[in-house]
Amino acid sequence: MLTKFETKSNRVKGISFHRKRPWIISSLHSGVIQLWDYRVGTLIDRFEEHDGPVRGLHFHKSQPLFVSGGDDYKIKVWNYKTRLCLFTLLGHLDYIRTVQFHDEYPWVVSASDDQTIRIWNWQSRVCISVLTGHNHFVMCASFHPKEDLVVSASLDQTVRVWDIGALRKKTVTPADDTLRLSQMNTDLFGGVDAVVKYILEGHERGVNWASFHPNSPLIVSGADDRQVKLWRMNDTKAWEVDTLRGHMNNISCVMFHAKQDIIVSNSEDKSIRVWDATKRTAIQTFRREHDRFWILAVHPEMNLLAAGHDSGMIVFKLERERPAFSVSGDSLYYVKDRFLRFYEFSSQKDNRVFPIRKAGAISLNQSPRTLSFSSTENAILVCSDADGGSYELYVVQRDNGGKADVVPDAKRGGGSAVFVARNRFAVLDKSSDQALIKNLKNEIIKKSSLPIATDAIFYAGAGNLLCRAEDKLVIFDLQQRLILGEIQVPSVKYIVWSSDMETVALISKHTIVITCKKLVHRCTLHETIRVKSGAWDENGVFIYATLNHIKYCLPNGDNGVIRTLDVPVYITKVSGNNINCLDRDGKNQVIAVDATEYVFKLSLLRKKYDHVLTMIRSSQLCGQAIIAYLQQKGFPEVALHFVKDERTRFNLGLESGNIQIAVASAKEIDEKDHWYRLGIEALRQGNTSIVEYAYQWTKNFERLSFLYLITGNRLKLSKMLRIAEMKNDVMGQFHNAMYLGDIPTRVAILENAGQLPLAYITALTHGLIETAERLAAELGDNVPVIPEGKVHSLLLPPTPLISGGDWPLLRVMRGIFAGRLDVAGRPGHEEEEEEEEEASGAEWGEEDLDIVDADPVIKNGGIDAKVDVVEGNEENGGGWDLEDLDLPPDADISVAAGDARASVFVAPTQGLPVSQIWIKKSSLAGEHAAAGNFETAMRLLNRQLGINNFAPLKQIFLELYMGSHTYIPAFTKAPVILTAINAWNESASPNVRDPPSLIFKFSQMDEKLKAAYRTTTEGRFPEALRLFLNILHIIPLVVVDSRREVDEVKELIEIAKEYVLGLKIEVKRKEIKGDVIRQQELSAFFTNCKLQKVHSRLVLTSAMITCFKGGNYATAANFARMLLENSPTENQSRKARQVLQACGDKKDAHQLNYDYRNPFVVCGATFVPIYRGQKDVSCPYCGARFIPSIQGQQCTICEIAVVGSDASGLLCSPAQGKLLGSDT
Repeated sequence: MLTKFETKSNRVKGISFHRKRPWIISSLHSGVIQLWDYRVGTLIDRFEEHDGPVRGLHFHKSQPLFVSGGDDYKIKVWNYKTRLCLFTLLGHLDYIRTVQFHDEYPWVVSASDDQTIRIWNWQSRVCISVLTGHNHFVMCASFHPKEDLVVSASLDQTVRVWDIGALRKKTVTPADDTLRLSQMNTDLFGGVDAVVKYILEGHERGVNWASFHPNSPLIVSGADDRQVKLWRMNDTKAWEVDTLRGHMNNISCVMFHAKQDIIVSNSEDKSIRVWDATKRTAIQTFRREHDRFWILAVHPEMNLLAAGHDSGMIVFKLERERPAFSVSGDSLYYVKDRFLRFYEFSSQKDNRVFPIRKAGAISLNQSPRTLSFSSTENAILVCSDADGGSYELYVVQRDNGGKADVVPDAKRGGGSAVFVARNRFAVLDKSSDQALIKNLKNEIIKKSSLPIATDAIFYAGAGNLLCRAEDKLVIFDLQQRLILGEIQVPSVKYIVWSSDMETVALISKHTIVITCKKLVHRCTLHETIRVKSGAWDENGVFIYATLNHIKYCLPNGDNGVIRTLDVPVYITKVSGNNINCLDRDGKNQVIAVDATEYVFKLSLLRKKYDHVLTMIRSSQLCGQAIIAYLQQKGFPEVALHFVKDERTRFNLGLESGNIQIAVASAKEIDEKDHWYRLGIEALRQGNTSIVEYAYQWTKNFERLSFLYLITGNRLKLSKMLRIAEMKNDVMGQFHNAMYLGDIPTRVAILENAGQLPLAYITALTHGLIETAERLAAELGDNVPVIPEGKVHSLLLPPTPLISGGDWPLLRVMRGIFAGRLDVAGRPGHEEEEEEEEEASGAEWGEEDLDIVDADPVIKNGGIDAKVDVVEGNEENGGGWDLEDLDLPPDADISVAAGDARASVFVAPTQGLPVSQIWIKKSSLAGEHAAAGNFETAMRLLNRQLGINNFAPLKQIFLELYMGSHTYIPAFTKAPVILTAINAWNESASPNVRDPPSLIFKFSQMDEKLKAAYRTTTEGRFPEALRLFLNILHIIPLVVVDSRREVDEVKELIEIAKEYVLGLKIEVKRKEIKGDVIRQQELSAFFTNCKLQKVHSRLVLTSAMITCFKGGNYATAANFARMLLENSPTENQSRKARQVLQACGDKKDAHQLNYDYRNPFVVCGATFVPIYRGQKDVSCPYCGARFIPSIQGQQCTICEIAVVGSDASGLLCSPAQGKLLGSDT
């Protein structure tokens, strides 16, 4: 059984497949009806109007309808598009068991516990016939697919076949008068619409199900006597053919398979059984542990079945439908109907080669699964799952078209097999994890042990094997017995190599992983619908098929849909716009597709810009997807060629820096927001004329005045001042006067506004003595006092950087698409295009330079922004309007914009900052911190080392960032420039950015370690503890170059961890005053830390003295012996001998939690021993050990990581990333 979909719900009592869509509908014992998409695995809808269980359910063949019948005696017809119940049919007096639509007529047949079968016309919504005769519950009733028959099964132990031919004739309008008269007589005198044709008796208990064969005159039935019976009928009689026994409980449902000569039954014994309808023997049994089966459904057109059980539903296949095939050059070998066939792609000739042996065991899924072909020897390996996995080796005689008149002898063996050389093939021996290398005589040449527990092998080029183990794939060299590469990937089903064997696609159920030949990861695709097959085209694009789409995948991982599929296909070869494939019936098909979209994207990816231009001019590329793709990939100027919508053109114009197109679109849209955005972009480009026009249009006079200030346009500033006076805008007047540096006007404005003190100070400060004296007289006693001894600073406007006109633009090289898209398709430009194509190459560097002139290309953008004020116009009430600006005609603008299109070149798009380049392909936390990207640095440290307390690392992060950047002053009134500092590398390429220069280097750690050792020797334990912790906190952000240095870093972590643990134990011991026993235990634990010899001797001396004073003589003597073994100094040696002599054979006065005979480690939190064999947890960073109850708490040794958390491990060198296949 191949499970395709499974649900969890209440007991499922009814199931029906939709004929065309991938839908299945199920009715539950709770009364809910569920509509599922079994292909995607999602619940589409729920229908809840029945009261109580719903047992009968059926989709209509062509209408968007389904019918249901339940224990509420109601039959409901639903429209699944409107999600409504259209009507209810009432008439049955007891539970309704089954309902079914007729394929041709507007009929529904229903079976009920009221012992009747009713036929309804669902269009007129009336019951047109009642079939009576059963004398117990009628468990099921169904129409014959082709004839005017109904079969029913009842608990009265009979199966009845009803003839409803008269009912059909009654519903069809008679063609002549004789028939019409006979029909009238029938109606008048009560003619019978349906009669019993056969009564099938043979079951010993009630019959639960009966169904017709779709093509043959056969009936199958299942009953409570646990037997499946097969019946045959003809025009006059029906009889029992055979009985199938095997079920252990009541049979719930039994049906013929739609496409194969098999019978499927299910039962309350929790099993589904498959029977051979021809041989009448059991083929296979599928069991569930806890669920009884109640209902079966067979898809009318596909090889799918469904079964409902106590806790849900399962959709499954009985056999795989993928034909086994192998492609070699222009030929295809494949298996169809137990024959090996040969197909030539170029001529489309299809020949039968020879028959293939049937598997010995009677079982499903015994057909060939894979083929492996050796073109040089014309040898074929046919592998199947028969007998737990087996292969057959055939050598085909060379002749025309690959035909074979004589069937070659097959050489057989167990296990999957694949060719590894022209006359050698490898066979997987799972029992010993070996690859057996055999020759074409099926003789073992040698054996090779595989590096992993392999469950499947695949072809990987001459002498190599791809070995699969659960979620891992390894490429193995059989000659050198080396692993050439490995990758973690979900369980791989199929392998597809490119023609040059440089790239491979690893196909799983829902995933495609593209790698190079050494299994270095390139990209991964995830699909919600199952992936079925794939092939590489000549451009290096992977074309693959899901259940309902043909899609493409570019080398960078971009993918899209080429076309939809009605039925699944298996792609064998891609040639240009044609895709060769096999369908599920083993027929070769050629599907024509439009490859323009993915070839266009591939050309952009590979920078074949001339090809892109040709495609733009000649093809019909369009759609939002192409526009979004071009925008995303940094080609908005190309996207502009496809867009007609003005809003989209405006956005693309801004993004591409094409300010002229943006102006033209803004004029068409004519909205304030768009003019505002246009002004911002024009200001960024320094196109002051467009900025001026945008500000004028939006009446943004504050920004307009500031624009005139920075461009030094004093004439227009004075006009802005007059406009503000006319508008009576006091603040506008003051600002414009200040921008102009007009002191008398400023004083007058302040005086008119009633701000006499401010006016007085302004006049006095700027030397207007007469005005100041006049204002002082008006102020009288309220004259403000100016502080003495202060240096006056005059408020005057700054000198503009450039006076008048647009700002100078960057001198740029002409873009590859600049100007070339605009002339495409215009009459009179064909010769230009030809000459341009001849002169230009496909690369950037071969373009002619077209330098943007520093002078304005568009004089004021075609806008003469006159703001002359018509004086003496006060009679208008002092108001003002846009006309006051005297804007130029629109025609001037459009001409300027149109002319500029061909003469102005777009500035290059802004590149990535160096700090972003640092982190783009780096998984080293130190480099992310140096770039200022603290958040990703913290995420990396959490993932790699389980660190979650970043407070101790804050200062280190800041120092790293500051140390890898410098600030360069530019010139007066300009901000300083922040510059990133790269690490110096003489061998690096000039076009490749070096990593950041880090202030913390591993070489510095040696000095820090020596300082910490020295402090420890001096007995300054808190200071030594701080130094060792500082080492532990810096190491996660250190970057080294080689694998050897990585090992040294790990060794340093171990050293620092041991010292921190020991020093914390010693600090704790010194804090304890009254507890003598605990003091002795802690001093003993300190001796267990791995320290330098000089420190170990000091620790042993301290522990010996502490235990001796505490009366634990045996323990003190043990420490004395250990001290003597560690090359002590003379003073230490003397003390140790004295202690040994004094202790003699004395015993310990106190029982300590310390056993030096039993190896142990010390818990870093509780300072208790964890002896060998006891459970513990560790810190993912420093490796300190803890008792299990500390799991999830912060590590007390390194003080930054979480004890017991999952982490991938320390990553401190780019060399590690290369080895692991990049962890970006």
